[in-house]
Amino acid sequence: MAVATATATTEPLDRQLPMPFHPPLPAPPAKKRLPAGRPREWYVSHNRRLKAMRLAIALLDSGVYQPSSAGNHRIRITAERMGIHPPSDTTCRMVRALIRYGR
Repeated sequence: MAVATATATTEPLDRQLPMPFHPPLPAPPAKKRLPAGRPREWYVSHNRRLKAMRLAIALLDSGVYQPSSAGNHRIRITAERMGIHPPSDTTCRMVRALIRYGR
């Protein structure tokens, strides 16, 4: 009695599909020096605003949408995970303000 058998003559599936193309990430823009001749307070507040924006974006990306759920401790833990220095109380207030007014 003859038995019919199926034979596979194709290549395995992982060899048939082409690898997905992922374009390289663009390089970050070149950093520019801050303008000279401003008072020191301007540079401090400018850097504080930049830090607050980075932290607010990270918190929003992690699902923190309410300023009430962004306490100083959570903001500082986020800063630690990002590898930046812990923010001051003033910067934490700015982060909450950005979350509040960004809605």
